Amino acid sequence: ECCRISDTLMKTWIVLLLWACAHQSVNAVALSRGPVRRKTKEIEGRQDKDLLRRSKRGWMWRQFFLQEEYTGTEHQYIGKLHSDMDKGDGTVMYVLAGDGAGTIFVIDSNSGDLHATRSLDREEKPFYTLRAQVVNKKTGLPLEPETEFTVKLHDINDNEPKFDKEVYTASVPERSHIGTYVTQVTAQDADDEMFGYSAKLSYSISQGHPYFSVEPNTGIIRTALGPSDMDREQREHYQVVIEVKDMAGQKGGLTGTTTVNISLTDVNDNPPRFMQSIYQFSVPEITKVESSVGRIRAVDADVGRNAEMDYTVVGGDGLDVFDVSTDRNTQEGILSLKKPLDYEKKKSYTLQIQVQNTHPDPRFLSSDAKDMATIRVSVEDVNEPPHFEKISYILEVKEDAAVGTMIGSVSAVDPDIRRSPVKYSIDRHTDVDWIFGVYVGNGSIFLQRPLDREEFAWHNISVIATEFNNPEQTSRVPVYIRVLDVNDNPPMLASFYETFVCENAKAGQKIQTISAVDPDDPVGGHRFLFSLAPESSVRANFSLRDNGDNTAGIFTQRTGFGRMHKSTHLVAVVISDGHIPMQSSTGTGTLTIRVCTCDRDGNMEMCNAEALSSAAGLSTGALVAILLCILILLLIVVLFAALKRQKKKEPLIISKEDVRDNVVSYNDEGGGEEDTQAFDIGALRHPEVMEESKLRRDILPSESLYPPPPLRKTLVPSRENADVRNFINQRVQENDGNPTAPPYDSLATYAYEGNGSVAESLSSLGSMSSEGEQDYNYLSEWGPRFRKLADMYGGEDSDWDS
Repeated sequence: ECCRISDTLMKTWIVLLLWACAHQSVNAVALSRGPVRRKTKEIEGRQDKDLLRRSKRGWMWRQFFLQEEYTGTEHQYIGKLHSDMDKGDGTVMYVLAGDGAGTIFVIDSNSGDLHATRSLDREEKPFYTLRAQVVNKKTGLPLEPETEFTVKLHDINDNEPKFDKEVYTASVPERSHIGTYVTQVTAQDADDEMFGYSAKLSYSISQGHPYFSVEPNTGIIRTALGPSDMDREQREHYQVVIEVKDMAGQKGGLTGTTTVNISLTDVNDNPPRFMQSIYQFSVPEITKVESSVGRIRAVDADVGRNAEMDYTVVGGDGLDVFDVSTDRNTQEGILSLKKPLDYEKKKSYTLQIQVQNTHPDPRFLSSDAKDMATIRVSVEDVNEPPHFEKISYILEVKEDAAVGTMIGSVSAVDPDIRRSPVKYSIDRHTDVDWIFGVYVGNGSIFLQRPLDREEFAWHNISVIATEFNNPEQTSRVPVYIRVLDVNDNPPMLASFYETFVCENAKAGQKIQTISAVDPDDPVGGHRFLFSLAPESSVRANFSLRDNGDNTAGIFTQRTGFGRMHKSTHLVAVVISDGHIPMQSSTGTGTLTIRVCTCDRDGNMEMCNAEALSSAAGLSTGALVAILLCILILLLIVVLFAALKRQKKKEPLIISKEDVRDNVVSYNDEGGGEEDTQAFDIGALRHPEVMEESKLRRDILPSESLYPPPPLRKTLVPSRENADVRNFINQRVQENDGNPTAPPYDSLATYAYEGNGSVAESLSSLGSMSSEGEQDYNYLSEWGPRFRKLADMYGGEDSDWDS
């Protein structure tokens, strides 16, 4: 192995020497300009030649090579620069400029030796461009132009290869053949791929045998086993470790690794299988059509689209009663009902169900890859409500049918085996006017009120059938009753006609075309007959001509009409419908014809007021009635306003006999104890008290203005009220001596009656007899606020007795 490495290095150095010799004449540079000037003069002397020849100059390498990652202690020698101008007498000096000059690269100014001062990394910077020049030591002037050269770094294998990704993810279909492409991994080496084998990479697999392999030169990963060994249902995920090594994989090369996670994708290579061979379901007989009866399940080892399956009913005695479909979310078979069930007719069913893949793959599965299962369905008996023979009934009745007439009947039976009897009734929410009735026992529907087709041509009711033995079992059926027409309405004019005749009208002139309407609906359509009433035929001014198309024309019988003589004419028209029984009308067929002034073309210009009011349909009596209604409304408004003005206020004091027993209502609520601006409470105080102390009532009094009074001695009228007296004295002293007490107009409540108080009612009505027995003189000792109270109740001759 060492011999092979030595041979390789020897070959490399021989190639470099040959390459350097081949380019020596091009890369050498003369550092002297003297020969250039001489040769230039010789060229100028030759007039017959225009070929320029390069002068011979001193040689200097255009490129120098330096090994990277130098580990020596001394400066690394690169090469020597020399010029023809250097005669060895020490008069010239070499100067270096360019990339790293003076720091990385230094030159001996006398000898031209070039050195590197530190170790360099080719991957950081592969080459450096420098410039050299020869100058005179004494004058510093350049002796020749600058010459540019390059220092290239020789690469060594100091970088390990690295993959583009730390982790690769790939997939390959299961059941793939040997050599199927999976993915490709690539690595990069920062070393120089043009020099040696430092960047020559080789791939190998270190983990993943024997399922996968990798191509050494390209990094392509392929399957290494056959279809039977690559089964997703057995193993789905694989982790493969790929190793890359430089130096073409030789010993001593640097390595790098990456992980490739490979998954086997699914193919449809497994058919669905039922989880059990027999399924059993039970379903009530009242189950609605298209309802779900149950679910069956088959499993498929594949996933996704390859696991989709279809269920089919292929046999059994319930082919026309049941159906099966596939739930695409769960891939379950849903057994549903196609027809109603009847326990009394059939109690059980047997079905044969088949399942197979929706998207079979002929490469892995045959077309007959399917599975079978049996389903047994039991029908449960349920107490069903009565069943009507029809889902709806349509009945007909003439509108002139008498009350009690039988219209038709409905019929319902109990479908259960016991055949419970059924009773009938009408849902009155559908027949609020009670027009129809039904016999409870047989379901016959009869008429309870007269009908009118012109009001309602159809009646929609609901009949309810209920089991006698179980009233909760009910059912209902809609019954549509059509009212047949009877010719019971006379025809009438189609609209109100504003007919007029000109004063200068000629005899036989058509002035109006009329038509009629009839609310009846005869089978063959309407056929109206028009004629004049007898009273309008005698000495008639107008005539009528039936057009035969349910219209008629009104014509004048004479020439000239006088508007001042007679402004309106009433023409009674008889309209008959021509059906059996024939109906005719005259009162509703009266035409009002106005006499108007017209121009030469027959256009109306003016009609009198009487004609206009008549045409509008308002008689004098109607106008008077409208005016009376307006007057009555005005009177009501005036009376209401007068009553509001005459409303009197209640007196402040109703009776003056005894003001003590009266309640005076001021209807005024103040702002509370803190509202001192509402009114002056001083006006309510006794004049004597006002004279003694005229203090402000809207501020808190100070202790200096109103010192607390000394404890007063009171008379003791009796032992029973001593406890109350002591309590009041204590509270009075506390309130008089407290500077933070409420304002003077506040009420201090002493809610205390003492122990064993004999006090009864506090009403003045009940204490009249005891007023003279009390001694109230002691109240005057409690201060000015109680002095007035003592004056009122303490005197023998009270003002209240007068």
